[in-house]
Amino acid sequence: MSENTGLSADARTRIDRELAKYPADQKQSAVMAALTIVQTENGHLTAPLMDAVAAYLGMPTIAVYEVATFYSMYDLKPIGRHKLSVCTNLPCALSGANEAADYLQKKLCIGWNGTTPDGAVTLKEGECFGACGDAPVILHNNKRMLTGMTPGKIDELLAELAK
Repeated sequence: MSENTGLSADARTRIDRELAKYPADQKQSAVMAALTIVQTENGHLTAPLMDAVAAYLGMPTIAVYEVATFYSMYDLKPIGRHKLSVCTNLPCALSGANEAADYLQKKLCIGWNGTTPDGAVTLKEGECFGACGDAPVILHNNKRMLTGMTPGKIDELLAELAK
């Protein structure tokens, strides 16, 4: 971590690449990318890290906190190595998301926002992932979208993650 910004040199370099995509007077447009970069580097977002992002982007701290607390992709406390987010919005719920979520909770012996005792998996309830026609949908670590998640596919996923 850099003492003057609270952000590592690598994080600042990556955030600067994101900033280059926007007009100089619109630095706040890079807030989501900056939070993702910092979270990826640190595992989750802490108040000092969010404060550092706000300072680096020249934004009010509260504005950064609003983004970090609104979107389910950001984690404000440590999570498991694998974060599984299940979309439970109405279209997915009508297509089996609630059953998939119940199945996952029983298989993992955890509830929403829980982490397995071995620290392997954290289960989150997610908002729309934009794949309603392919429900139920699970997002793995905010990067990999898994569709049509039947109990059999969930078992395959859990076996893969256990490796």
